Amino acid sequence: MIKRNFLGILLVGCALVAALPLFAHHSFQAEFDGSKPLTLKGTLSKIDWINPHIYFYLDVKDDDGKVTTWTLESIPTGFMHRAGLTRNDFNIGDPVTVLVYRAKDGTRAFAWVQELTFANGRKVAFGANRPAPEPGDAGGKTDPGGSK
Repeated sequence: MIKRNFLGILLVGCALVAALPLFAHHSFQAEFDGSKPLTLKGTLSKIDWINPHIYFYLDVKDDDGKVTTWTLESIPTGFMHRAGLTRNDFNIGDPVTVLVYRAKDGTRAFAWVQELTFANGRKVAFGANRPAPEPGDAGGKTDPGGSK
């Protein structure tokens, strides 16, 4: 009887430990402010093509020439591959324009990238359930320095 109870508890414990990564994942709404879209223009300085999310690093110059490096979280690599994009489609030094949503916690220069436009005009949208900026909204607002 004791051995059977022990095995049952062990089995439940293993199942809970195996499920922990499911609780670690965060939602867009929990981490980013969907009510404040922001447009940034800059140059790709680094790309972390890793799971669970790809990170783009964008060097953005303000009016005084000061460069702020933005960290932009994106979709997983598998989603990107299913969309027909590979790591080779993104090159360090490429000028891009991005539509982003800033972090809710006030982290400076950290955002979710919703849309990326290459210099040749090719546009890539990341994720389908994000709020779309309305005409005349902050979607055209720029804030290169990452201030709140």
